[in-house]
Amino acid sequence: MPPPTSPQLDAPAPEAGTTGALNPTALTVAEVAKLLSAAGGRKVTVEQVQADLEAGAPVNPGGTVNLVHYSAWLLREVQTGGA
Repeated sequence: MPPPTSPQLDAPAPEAGTTGALNPTALTVAEVAKLLSAAGGRKVTVEQVQADLEAGAPVNPGGTVNLVHYSAWLLREVQTGGA
């Protein structure tokens, strides 16, 4: 059963140029790729993130990505070998 949702988890990503702050619970695929590239020291592409979403990574109802949920999914995939 999926975890309960709240308005905070499903909030839309802020529009570009409004505050400059990112909402880690509602990022676009491009924002996720950019953040992971900066944090991980290797290039993460939009296509890689999109492939993960198509493989079952969690996505918010509005199509945004919760970075914490996505990171947990990635960790689980590494630990289980993607099985």
